[in-house]
Amino acid sequence: MNTPRTDVRQHILDTAKPIILGKGFSVVGLNEVLKAAAVPKGSFYHYFKSKELFGEALLEDYFAGYLAAVDVVLKNQDIPAAKRLMRYWQGWLPERPGEGVQCQCLATKLGGEVSDLSEAMRVTLQRGTDSIIARLADCMREGIVDGSLPADLDADACALTLYQMWLGAGLLTKMRRDMSALESAMLATRKMLKL
Repeated sequence: MNTPRTDVRQHILDTAKPIILGKGFSVVGLNEVLKAAAVPKGSFYHYFKSKELFGEALLEDYFAGYLAAVDVVLKNQDIPAAKRLMRYWQGWLPERPGEGVQCQCLATKLGGEVSDLSEAMRVTLQRGTDSIIARLADCMREGIVDGSLPADLDADACALTLYQMWLGAGLLTKMRRDMSALESAMLATRKMLKL
């Protein structure tokens, strides 16, 4: 059976994501990804000319999926914007108390690691995070209009500050292996949004 090119390419990306989330980009060798994906090395280089281009594609794929999920949460006009924003931030927390604090965010996991190694990957990370911040700011503006957020809120500055805080909290959670930084971020978010 011949698998279409995009299916094999996507299969490699889907297989690699949890491996790289667990170990990091630099540590994971292509052989580990290829073995897990059951794809020959020659096929890998057919889809990705280098590990760096693979990393760029992995990040682009991650952000495409992440932004689609963010849009589902933040663009639901049936719910006040403030509630949508809080659902987004709630999504950063484990679903069940006591659940592991494993990082599921490639931006958090790879940001510090690859930004100095690859300009293309750094730009992809910046473009992806800028898109998240823009969506948060848009939702905040909707909250000002619908009255669920304060009228004097600077949506652009607040979205940037909150995302930076949560990204840092995600990194601290990874280092500490506890929820304290995310819990603090939630309290600070409610205070900043006056909720």
